[in-house]
Amino acid sequence: MLGTKLTHSAPGRPMGRGKAERVIETIQQQFMAEITGDENRPARHQASSPEELNELLDRWVRAVYHARVHSETGETPQARHDAAGPADLPEPVLLREAFRWSAVRQVRKTSTVSLEGNEYSLDPFLAGRKAELVFDPFNMTEIDVWWGGRKVGRAVPLVIGRHAHPKAPPDEDPAPAALTGIDYLQLVTGADQSALGEQLRLSALDDSSTCSDDTGDRDERREDRR
Repeated sequence: MLGTKLTHSAPGRPMGRGKAERVIETIQQQFMAEITGDENRPARHQASSPEELNELLDRWVRAVYHARVHSETGETPQARHDAAGPADLPEPVLLREAFRWSAVRQVRKTSTVSLEGNEYSLDPFLAGRKAELVFDPFNMTEIDVWWGGRKVGRAVPLVIGRHAHPKAPPDEDPAPAALTGIDYLQLVTGADQSALGEQLRLSALDDSSTCSDDTGDRDERREDRR
């Protein structure tokens, strides 16, 4: 749906994934070390939620990783990215559809199917056929039905015992432990926030300035649809 393709590198030939592994190594050594710590150094900043972890990583990438001159290109990653022009981002509706989950089920002769303990009624013409059920893992009361590569309607809930998929991420996380030492990621966050504040000063804007609004894994995730 998004024009992306999952390509696996051949076993025993790491040349095809060297850049990706180098990025992961850098994130582990310079970012995750501050979150998890190791036997020689305790963690200095534990994220209390996935949202905070994402925000910390976003600020570290922007303020540190993208702002550092690359040894081979002689440019910062941000400068090379900007030179290519603005990215062609998908519409939010398409993005949401692409990341919904799906499951294929055999429709019973009674035109019903079961999904994670819930019962749904489908169109009678699907009886005896296999249908693809497309859904938001956090709201299993609304199920779109696909057959033959096209959407053919919605599943009607009959018995709903589970409103969210059991593999959907939990809402709560354990309380973080007490931390000691200098909080490197908090310093990065503060520096990044200060930089954004400088960019957003009204006195720095003129009539020619423009504003843009950039719109930004699991067994049954819709890999084929992406």
